[in-house]
Amino acid sequence: MPIELVFETHSTTEDNENDIATGWRPGVLSETGREQARELGRRRSNDGIQAIFTSDLARAVETVHIAFPDHTLPVFMDWRLRECDYGDMTGIAPDALERDAHIHFPYPSGESWRQAADRVAWFLRDVESKWQGWRLLVVGHTATWRGLEHRINDTPLNTPFEWRAGWEYRVG
Repeated sequence: MPIELVFETHSTTEDNENDIATGWRPGVLSETGREQARELGRRRSNDGIQAIFTSDLARAVETVHIAFPDHTLPVFMDWRLRECDYGDMTGIAPDALERDAHIHFPYPSGESWRQAADRVAWFLRDVESKWQGWRLLVVGHTATWRGLEHRINDTPLNTPFEWRAGWEYRVG
């Protein structure tokens, strides 16, 4: 049986609002982000979600805790769902990250978008082997989305990201 996988990004952070690329830093949700997280909880509260997987970075974990404060669902934190590691370029303006130059070549002291997508593919292989027939929520980052899109839909890794209220995939 296929897995129904719902992907949502973490909510808006203070760094997002200040035009800072957070990378593997924890990040803190802004007031706008906390409201977005509450909206995520309302949007997905009766959606048949059976388990939640989240990046272990604080901004994703905070999004899940706010969205589902009284949940009884199992929640699993997984480092493979993290944002791309921008290394020495962490903290600069996102527009200065030169993403296309780092599809296959790592950021200085960081990783490439390919390496980040490979982490997500590894996560998906594990999920496919253990969660057949489940409806799962995954909360992550742009790199998580790119990895899912690339592995599931063969979307190029330099596809521009545009936020929306969730993506749904069938895998396995």
